[in-house]
Amino acid sequence: MADIIVVDDETDVAFMIADYLQAKGYQIRTASGGAELREAIAVAKADLVVLDLNMPGENGFSLARWLREHHDTGILMLTGADSVFDKVAGLEVGADDYLAKPFAPVELEARIAAVLRRRRPRRATNGDVLPAGHFAFGTYVFDANARDLSDADGVTMSLTPMELDLVAAFATRPGQVIGRDELLDLAPPRGDEPFDRSIDSRITRLRRRLEKDPAKPELIKTIRGAGYLHPRG
Repeated sequence: MADIIVVDDETDVAFMIADYLQAKGYQIRTASGGAELREAIAVAKADLVVLDLNMPGENGFSLARWLREHHDTGILMLTGADSVFDKVAGLEVGADDYLAKPFAPVELEARIAAVLRRRRPRRATNGDVLPAGHFAFGTYVFDANARDLSDADGVTMSLTPMELDLVAAFATRPGQVIGRDELLDLAPPRGDEPFDRSIDSRITRLRRRLEKDPAKPELIKTIRGAGYLHPRG
């Protein structure tokens, strides 16, 4: 999951946010101000910074500007005042989104997920290289770390764990023919998902979800007598 730094001089607020997001699977670090933020991000990069606007000393506007100039990270700003001026100013210095206090933790989580989704790498083209753990799958990108598949607009596809296992098998083995028995080993049933012994039926369902024209598949091709193949880009 994503690595997030929560920056707020109110320690009770920072710990509340940290506890909630950790329970959702995020890796969380906290900082009480600019100095601790700089120390934390120097140790390890962050995917996103939740940044309080109104802090003594260096405020959120200044820190957001510094982050945008020196680091490639998402920024979600928090403030105690639902002010249009603050929102506009925050966005102008580089914040990706803005949330006024008090807020429901579920809304914070939703906004964090939206920022991370918008910042997710798109398909590699013209020789561009995707970050480690990301694999091009046609016009989609498979994130092996987060175990999700996003389309060209960064929208996460709603797939079952077994369907994601199939995507992982093909996306990480482009140009390799994978036999039916091997696919059953790579994509076993999970939880209460039905165990369909026919890998062909499962491939057909996945094609219906992802292919532009399931009758003429481009992502997963049938290799007669051998299995299936995801062509190299």
